[in-house]
Amino acid sequence: MNYRHSFTTLSKYLDRHRPVGWLLMLTWVGVMGGTIFFWNLGRFGLVDETEPLFAEAARQMLVRQDWVTPYFNEATRFDKPPLIYWLMAIAYQVVGVNAWGARLPSALAALTLMGMLLYVLYHYGAKPHLPWLAGWLAILGVGMYATHPLTIVWGRTGVSDMVLTGCMGMALLCFFCGYAAAPVGVSQPLAQEGNRHKRRYLVSFSNSALQCSTVFYGLFYLFIGLAVLTKGPVGIVLPGLIVGTFLTYTGQFWQVWREMRVWWGLGLIALLTLPWYVLVTLANGSAFIDAFFGYHNVERFTRVVNNHSAPWYFYFLVLAGGFAPWSAFLPNAIAHTRFWQRAYWVRQPRTQHLGLFALCWLVCVFFFFTIAVTKLPSYLVPLMPAATLLVALQWGTWFDQTSESWGLKLSGFVNSLFFIGLAIVVRFVPGWLVDDPLLPTLAESLQTAGVIDRASAIAALVAVSCISLVLLRRPSWLWVPNLVGFLALFALVLMPALTIVDAQRQLPLRQLAEAAAQLQRPAEPLVMVGTPKPSVVFYSRQPCAFLETIEQLPSYAAQQAKPLPSVLVLGSQKALSPQRLPQQDLATVGRYRLLRLDPQKIQ
Repeated sequence: MNYRHSFTTLSKYLDRHRPVGWLLMLTWVGVMGGTIFFWNLGRFGLVDETEPLFAEAARQMLVRQDWVTPYFNEATRFDKPPLIYWLMAIAYQVVGVNAWGARLPSALAALTLMGMLLYVLYHYGAKPHLPWLAGWLAILGVGMYATHPLTIVWGRTGVSDMVLTGCMGMALLCFFCGYAAAPVGVSQPLAQEGNRHKRRYLVSFSNSALQCSTVFYGLFYLFIGLAVLTKGPVGIVLPGLIVGTFLTYTGQFWQVWREMRVWWGLGLIALLTLPWYVLVTLANGSAFIDAFFGYHNVERFTRVVNNHSAPWYFYFLVLAGGFAPWSAFLPNAIAHTRFWQRAYWVRQPRTQHLGLFALCWLVCVFFFFTIAVTKLPSYLVPLMPAATLLVALQWGTWFDQTSESWGLKLSGFVNSLFFIGLAIVVRFVPGWLVDDPLLPTLAESLQTAGVIDRASAIAALVAVSCISLVLLRRPSWLWVPNLVGFLALFALVLMPALTIVDAQRQLPLRQLAEAAAQLQRPAEPLVMVGTPKPSVVFYSRQPCAFLETIEQLPSYAAQQAKPLPSVLVLGSQKALSPQRLPQQDLATVGRYRLLRLDPQKIQ
């Protein structure tokens, strides 16, 4: 086939000219990562409700110069360990206290993980008889990882999920590199080898491989420690579960246990993590232990927290939508691992175990959080690298086949149906947005900007392209319309839509919070009425009391140490609509108002 011959020729050329190949691959990582994770990263304000909690806690560390206890709105915040706050605070020092600085750690974590995925796929992705295919698989895998919703959303959000994914993903990929590089089976032939020169070469090879394996195992422990500092015990429990499952399946648990120097590694993890846990416990006592370990770890796993409940099949939907469009190819990629043929995998050399390792990674994360009672879409972000590895490896297998796989064709039709459905569903989006009182003109704005039409047209074009490739018996090229189409949706639909949503939903709050800081009188408190918006605290740079209704204001004022002659009140027009309020209207932006009220005169 001419297209296959041309592609093979190009791939072999890049394999022979390694510097050119590496330059191309690293350029691809920079372009994809820069576009997906850094383009317009700080253009949009922090999104309520969760992102400002992290951003403000990091800012408070700078203000208080307290790097042990996180605070938000004058109260301790023990939801997460400090690494995400430390990274944000460092970013603030470099780029300023803004949304860009808050999101920079997440974007850098995603970019770093992309680079490691490139390295692993290049060295262990291609079949032994097709080494020249390694560069193409690495490029394809990096493209897949950067072009699906779940990674894009959390790679551009200033919370801890992508930093956890980066640390955990780096740890697991480093483990596999150490596992694959270990000089298994070399030491015994060394003693039997008669040729002195060859024996010297084997000794040198064995020592070099051992050093490489030791370095990667050391990095595994380092990133585990960072994961524990990012999100707590789950940072070691999940990688331990994944690695343990994989090694038990392959029958190499105790052998690798000895290779990894586990007790030394656990000591390194303890050295990295225990100082903060000890210091924060000494500073806060049982308040930290009860909140962090009891509420945010044990209770999140055993019962519903913050109303985040979902049915048992919830994560099947999250994986299908969050990994789209590549999720259409994932079932076939999983089946192709032949995980039920344990004898086959035991016979394979370690360097060929990447697919099995990725499957253990995906399954362990998926079922761990399925068992957990509290469920959030972000909990599946750490398995996205595993899903990427599986699909990328499967694509390499499809390329090697002399005839196109029926599984690939079926996956192509499912992939086409996804984009057909997207082209149809997006037409109904304006009708679903009309009931939001804070975004009354969003549907009209999206239609006026052409966002809906572009989304539908791009999805339809991708669907037609995918169907055509399947019918023309070129399904191994389905990655092209998927990759190009997703990038088009990102640049021409998602970015303009975020601009419109930010202008209507978050910009009024930012402007009024900044106005409140300028108009505030000495000792005059700031109060928000209605649905709490933590971004007000971050943008006003001061504490804010959150009340459900304006009728609670007199009670709030009575609880203060000194009488309050006036209070700055921020809220939606609906929450501040009663005409009987003795008010001074200071500013109105969008659907929000900023008032100065005398709490003593409220009926």
